Amino acid sequence: MRVLGFMTGTSLDAVDMAVLETDGEAIHAFGPAGERKLTDATREILLEATHQALKWPRGAPEPEVFAQAAEAVAREHFAAASSFVEEQGLDWSEIDLIGMHGQTVLHERPKDGVVGRTIQLGDAALLAKLTGRPVAYDFRTADVAAGGEGAPLAPIYHLARAQASGLEAPLAVLNVGGVANVTFWSGGDEIAAFDTGPGNGMIDLLVQARGAGRYDAGGRYASVGRPDEAVVRALLAHPYFEAPPPKSLDRYDFSLEPLEALQLEDAAATLVAFTAEAVKRAFELMGQVPNEVIVTGGGRHNPEIMKALSARLPAPVTAAEDHGWRGDSIEAEAFAYLAARAARGLPISFPKTTGVAGPMTGGRIVEP
Repeated sequence: MRVLGFMTGTSLDAVDMAVLETDGEAIHAFGPAGERKLTDATREILLEATHQALKWPRGAPEPEVFAQAAEAVAREHFAAASSFVEEQGLDWSEIDLIGMHGQTVLHERPKDGVVGRTIQLGDAALLAKLTGRPVAYDFRTADVAAGGEGAPLAPIYHLARAQASGLEAPLAVLNVGGVANVTFWSGGDEIAAFDTGPGNGMIDLLVQARGAGRYDAGGRYASVGRPDEAVVRALLAHPYFEAPPPKSLDRYDFSLEPLEALQLEDAAATLVAFTAEAVKRAFELMGQVPNEVIVTGGGRHNPEIMKALSARLPAPVTAAEDHGWRGDSIEAEAFAYLAARAARGLPISFPKTTGVAGPMTGGRIVEP
């Protein structure tokens, strides 16, 4: 089937889109991919939804802004896809299914026997009505309700992508988004995955808090700063790093407070070191040394992050493009793939990726 996948990351930068032809097992063809920047209005309402989500007590009514934000996300997706479909010479009738991840505004891992919470906003019914196509959505909540972490979900796609490229195990795929996560492929269909720590999300929050832009473009600030290793050690003292995998994070799980005494440049360099050292510890935790670490996600555009990873990891570090992968589209491709799996009732999460008891199906499909 031909599936259009969508992803909007926690950076609130853009709607990413990618088309795959897949049965949810093999990838038969890679269709076009693209992105459309989020409007300021949508970004503002999502920021407000995120702020309200962070202080939303369990059991309390859902904040009213959630519904407004969900509609805004659906309309933003439709606007992005309408231009995309037209530019690519496609017709909506040629799309069999849409996979919409939605915008994450809250992710809490299970703790002390209490199930986690995860919220991805996006009005799938509205998107189905606007496009006239079925929409797969809500990929995480079934896993969370079953006691899983609900993240990461891309590992099964990382495996399919690596196999489509003819790559060999052992291999690691490191996605550096707002949060960083790694997939270890040890051979066959054996995968393990978890969130390693912050990706570029903390750096984004730092730069925004200092009024220096939305992100550290090209590692401009970090490149002239010096990491404070004492602060790195303090950040790494967080109990998350001692917890056994699989495990997951929210981009707001770490505080910027330890960086307050540092100049912006040194603080940015310190967070780069923190990201890389957290990934290094993930490899030590797994006790695996892959042949190669393929880096995807927005963080690979920051040369300082790539340098730090190369310096600290025990295997060669390459960018997705070195293998002909579309590094900015991997997660949109992943949710196209997961949508196809959802349509066929195939599992999308596994004991070694989210900690769920057994392979778990997920996602719901709404018809137009």
